[in-house]
Amino acid sequence: MALLIESEPPERPYWLLALALISAAFVWLAIADGRYGLIFQTLAEGLWTTVYVAVIAYALAASLGLLLALASRARNVWLSQAARFYIEVVRGLPALVILLYVTFVGAPAAVNLYQWALEGWIAQDWLPDVQLRDVSNTTRGIVALALAYSAFLAEVFRAGLQSVQREQIEAAQALGLSRWLTFRLVVWPQAVRRVLPVLGNDFIAMVKDSSLVSVLGVNDITQLGKLYASSSFLTVETYNVVAVLYLMLTVTLSLLLRRLERHLRRRGGV
Repeated sequence: MALLIESEPPERPYWLLALALISAAFVWLAIADGRYGLIFQTLAEGLWTTVYVAVIAYALAASLGLLLALASRARNVWLSQAARFYIEVVRGLPALVILLYVTFVGAPAAVNLYQWALEGWIAQDWLPDVQLRDVSNTTRGIVALALAYSAFLAEVFRAGLQSVQREQIEAAQALGLSRWLTFRLVVWPQAVRRVLPVLGNDFIAMVKDSSLVSVLGVNDITQLGKLYASSSFLTVETYNVVAVLYLMLTVTLSLLLRRLERHLRRRGGV
């Protein structure tokens, strides 16, 4: 029984074969029907916007999430409780609500605060004059997604940090390593390897949730699909291409993640 539980069954990617057959059928359909080729060419322009928004937002979310995870484990009660308050509040809000709040409430408030600071006690000769129109909807969407995902990534990082045995930390400190060196050389390498699969899954989710910026008029895949479908009345064909483009991104990332997990497993990292 123990052998059955511990052993991993051989991977049979029948799902990948089925997906390959569906993709082949779609390619054949695109060749036979010239409309699909035109739709794909139009929507492909939004592919780079989707990737750009997802990558930048995830990088910001991971950085903020790591800081929140460290703050939640801090000895200072006020700092740890403030971090926990942020994590719990943001996790309880839908990403779309955060997106709308940042766009229509947070961005104007931040610009007004900046303008007030310029007029008050900050020198104006070396700081730019920022107006609300200078903050694009793409930037607002990236900030909103980063804030929304930072709370979830904070919990991921916290779990990874807590998984490192206390004995290893005490041994590193006994060898004379400072707290920073102990974190950088002992705690962080182990923690990030253990949570890397979860981080990869969250990045795939970020790619899909980047479609939320379409409500702000950002020309990503979803927005261009809506515009093309409404102007050409090719609703079925357009959203077929939208679905295929997102599947291309997510399945590719999923396969790369599986390959990375197998590589780390062979090295004993996961």
